[in-house]
Amino acid sequence: MDVTAALADASTVPFWLDSDQRPEPLPPLTRDLEADLVIVGGGFTGLWTALQAKERDPGRHVVLVEANSIGWAASGRNGGFCAASLTHGYDNGESHLPAENERLAQLGLDNLNEIEAAVTRYGMDVEFERTGELDVATEDYQVPELREAHDPEAGFIFYDQQELAQIVKSPTYKGALWDSREVAMVNPAKLCWELLRVIRELGVEVFEGTKVTDVSDRKTNVQITTLVTSQALEDCASAPCSIINAKRVALATNVFPSLLKRVSLHTVPVYDYALITEPLSDEQLTSIGWDGRQGIGDCANRFHYYRLSADNRILFGGWDAVYHYGRQVSWKYDQRAETFETLAAHFYETFPQLQSVKFTHKWGGPIDTCSRFFSFFTTAYGKKVAMAAGFTGLGVGASRFAGTVMLDLLSGQDTELTQLEMVRKLPLPFPPEPVAWLGIQMTTNALIKADGNEGRRGPLLKALDAVGMGFDS
Repeated sequence: MDVTAALADASTVPFWLDSDQRPEPLPPLTRDLEADLVIVGGGFTGLWTALQAKERDPGRHVVLVEANSIGWAASGRNGGFCAASLTHGYDNGESHLPAENERLAQLGLDNLNEIEAAVTRYGMDVEFERTGELDVATEDYQVPELREAHDPEAGFIFYDQQELAQIVKSPTYKGALWDSREVAMVNPAKLCWELLRVIRELGVEVFEGTKVTDVSDRKTNVQITTLVTSQALEDCASAPCSIINAKRVALATNVFPSLLKRVSLHTVPVYDYALITEPLSDEQLTSIGWDGRQGIGDCANRFHYYRLSADNRILFGGWDAVYHYGRQVSWKYDQRAETFETLAAHFYETFPQLQSVKFTHKWGGPIDTCSRFFSFFTTAYGKKVAMAAGFTGLGVGASRFAGTVMLDLLSGQDTELTQLEMVRKLPLPFPPEPVAWLGIQMTTNALIKADGNEGRRGPLLKALDAVGMGFDS
């Protein structure tokens, strides 16, 4: 099918958010108040922090404020891959934190188990499927590394080309490694909305349309200044500014500009894009197999990720990762026609038997990326404020762990998590402009060149590896 025709009627609303199950908007904060814990940000990180805070201390007064609506940003528009990894893959963890990488791998698996347990405990309708992920080789040179990782006892199973053809049918596949235990599929927007339901039932006060403009130390507490956003202002009869005095604050703003200026250079926003098809018929499903409903990702630096939705659509995303000069985050970048057309063409190459399938939604959004490609943590104002950011696309699962860490940091107690090098050590900051833009463009070009050279990394990538800013996806 012509890609232009296939995309012609696609909605620009992210598929997960385009749902009649979306909760009614909550009112903004229009009064001053006091709280034991204030959480800034209504995505996965903030929501999981709120839930765990109430589980630890049901009597704690917890307030969560969100500038827009719950789950509207990265948390509601990602692919729904809920991974155990806290370090963006074992090899990346080994590169950055070799002394504690094994422990981090176990903590990540424990975290995924706790997510599954919470979904069950609170009866969350989030389409949770612990089907694992297939890492697929589409080039011959990628196969040996996958074969070497075969370890059935650890849950890693290698399939050669013939075996894989009985599982998922694509002429592009050369082999795959199935990570059978450490990835689950989830509807990310429903997870946000169900977490919202649960925390409100537990007594958390939640305000949407409420932007935090300042966080400042007041010795015995922290003063938070909020402003009703323009979206909520028309429904606001009171003064648009409010003050919250909080004993502790957890910052979960991720891709958006940090409220702690000293870490403002530690992340950059990179835009990711996805498509989703119309629901497949039984005949179309049979033509591709995929009975195991695993998530799938290929092995290139510029990779694709894809999965089946509950109603048997295929979400197909990835490939381009676009940085805009000056660390810009804007709704105008959520649509990118050339990326959508490229993704559509790659989809039909992957599944030529689905040439008649059209796409119903096309969308994008920014991801908070840091130089080590997994989350980092910091505190401020005598450890009355904690912050987590830098998830680089793996926040669906790692966000809960980040909430655990922030609560430990805010407790003032030394715990296993607060003593981790991962928690104590910041990644290298990105340089200011124009160096950041030039460096990111050069790195992107080097990764593309490596993909065309059987994965061999050139001088720039080797130099970045040496200083701790390199990544091999």
